[in-house]
Amino acid sequence: MTTPTPLTYRDAGVDIDAGNELVERIKPLVKRTFRPEVMGGLGGFGALFDLAGKYREPVLVSGTDGVGTKLKLAQQLGRHDSIGIDLVGMCVNDVLVQGAEPLFFLDYFATGKLDVDTTVAVVSGIAKGCELAGCALIGGETAEMPDMYGPGEYDLAGFTVGAVEKSQLLDGAKVREGDVLLGIASSGPHSNGYSLIRRIYDRAGRPADLDVGGVKLVDALMAPTTLYVKPVLDLLGKHALHAMAHITGGGLTENIIRVIPDGLGLDIEASAIELPPVFDWLQREGAVAREEMWRTFNCGIGFVLVLSPGDVAAVSADLQRHGLAHRAIGKVVKAGAERVRIG
Repeated sequence: MTTPTPLTYRDAGVDIDAGNELVERIKPLVKRTFRPEVMGGLGGFGALFDLAGKYREPVLVSGTDGVGTKLKLAQQLGRHDSIGIDLVGMCVNDVLVQGAEPLFFLDYFATGKLDVDTTVAVVSGIAKGCELAGCALIGGETAEMPDMYGPGEYDLAGFTVGAVEKSQLLDGAKVREGDVLLGIASSGPHSNGYSLIRRIYDRAGRPADLDVGGVKLVDALMAPTTLYVKPVLDLLGKHALHAMAHITGGGLTENIIRVIPDGLGLDIEASAIELPPVFDWLQREGAVAREEMWRTFNCGIGFVLVLSPGDVAAVSADLQRHGLAHRAIGKVVKAGAERVRIG
């Protein structure tokens, strides 16, 4: 009887030593994101966060997301250092909508064969996003799974937990007819619509260096998601905002209405939304209909505040102080046959 050749986990495609090297290299990146409430360090089976004394009646708000097929473009271009910011942005901007401060973040990174340099670049982006949002990168998981992914491919997912005082939770109940929609600028497509973007980009011959508004097309497409957390938390401490919306998949037509109570609708002024150059190029090159643009992309508006007309001037002044471009893009109206009208 022939004796089987001894096999190791590395022979099967999983390199434990590479995983250990990764942990050592990302430890200083993760530590920079820690808040005083973080208990313990990196490497435990569970991550600990102490809420004692911070809230009277805390409501925990959780969110999870990925970055869609923007990952494919990042891998195609070899740009791994900012996709982690997108991952954080997709999660923390969501929980922010209900008035919550993101407290901590966890990531999941999966690949067929672990490339330590690539993974460190991705995690450095996640850590940078957490620093910008003020939340702690408290834990995560790196999975090396041979045969699940092709060479150079990886997948990302993120999860965040935030908290808000129960009395300050934004659930749309304060929204009234006549409220103003104040749109805050995006940095580009953020992390939505990339299956269509990649189709247009490929069909156009991948013109990476094409100038769009003074920047290369590839830079405009890969611009990381804007993190609205710190400026908006500052606004919440000063102004009576009625509701907020993060403009993600579904675009302007399907996201703002999610925070508007039954019986009310939206009148969005198309003339108030000037397409930034990258969206203008996508619309022209892809021959994308206007209605398809509205429901696929953020069209230059990444976050929307719903507030009383009398508060617009003061909120605008604070947004200006934070360096966030913004404009009124419509108002809340009585619901008609269509709850969202763009005219």
